[in-house]
Amino acid sequence: MRIGGIEVWPPVVLAPMAGITSAPFRVLCREQGGGLFVSEMITTRALVERNAKTLKMIRFDPGERTRSIQLYGVDPDVVGRAARMVADEGLADHIDLNFGCPAPKVTRRGGGSALPYKRKLFRAIVRAAVEGAGGLPVTVKMRKGIDDRHLTYLSAGRAAAEEGASAVALHGRTAVQHYGGVADWEAVARLKEAVPDIPVLGNGDIWCADDAVRMMRETGCDGVVVGRGCLGRPWLFGDLARAMEGDAGRARPGLGEVAAMMARHAGLLAEWHGSETQAVTEFRKHVGWYLKGFEVGGDVRRGLTTSLSLTELRDRLAELDPGQAWPADADGPRGKSSERSHVHLPDGWLDDADDCAVPGAAAELDISGG
Repeated sequence: MRIGGIEVWPPVVLAPMAGITSAPFRVLCREQGGGLFVSEMITTRALVERNAKTLKMIRFDPGERTRSIQLYGVDPDVVGRAARMVADEGLADHIDLNFGCPAPKVTRRGGGSALPYKRKLFRAIVRAAVEGAGGLPVTVKMRKGIDDRHLTYLSAGRAAAEEGASAVALHGRTAVQHYGGVADWEAVARLKEAVPDIPVLGNGDIWCADDAVRMMRETGCDGVVVGRGCLGRPWLFGDLARAMEGDAGRARPGLGEVAAMMARHAGLLAEWHGSETQAVTEFRKHVGWYLKGFEVGGDVRRGLTTSLSLTELRDRLAELDPGQAWPADADGPRGKSSERSHVHLPDGWLDDADDCAVPGAAAELDISGG
């Protein structure tokens, strides 16, 4: 799969996830297998204003190639300036635009998965990003739409291609579905039919490598985007590489190997942040994902999620049974899964799809992370 001038093999992309896909996690995933590994979501206004937290978030590990950054913005001018900054200052090699985030704090301001409904504004943002990026490829990540009555993915996909996007990725859910229900892979197939000239990537309900192969076979998409499926499972990228090569081999690490990966993950976080306390605190969210399916007592789990230092965390990991085999039900949903009753939108947002008015500056949060 080629995205602009970048060859991506296997045709797999790590989805940006706030608070998850920082450089240490990207390093772990990249070590298992190839693909494109995208940063956490970065707010364009915070980037052009050189917000200190944002500038820290866009750091890449020295070994990361290709460097991919995801930008979120609602103002074509600001998005264009941010893309130009990325290109001129060599901050990344690829820009992904976020039009898929369903978080209320984003959609209620007109951003994320709410924005493609404003088709002229959407087109203007993509155009500004492509122009600002110069020779860097720009891709678009989106959802089907706000809800089943307000589907936008086909028109948005065509517009993105017409404005010079190098690829489009579709999460087969609407914003109101959030992460609940079942991803609509047929929508991925319809988007590929509508946008035949650039790569189309499918996203949603890829929990193991065989899911990715099946999605590509059933939809005709050019590649896949993996999000929640790799939570606590960085070795999934090794499985994906093997699957794309036709190899039936799959990683089935025992609990001892999982514990070693957990220790390394926490250690990388400590090196990255320069703080053990910050690292073990941030790592707590990963514990349940790594241990999914394994038989681990409540006291041990609590100890792992209350550790205050790397030494304490490693001591708790040593209490796990290293001989316990990979559980049969380890592959499956992880992370958020519930649907929403409605999508939070700005007042009057659905009144006019052709309205090109830019949401206020409050729509671009002063910090990043989605």
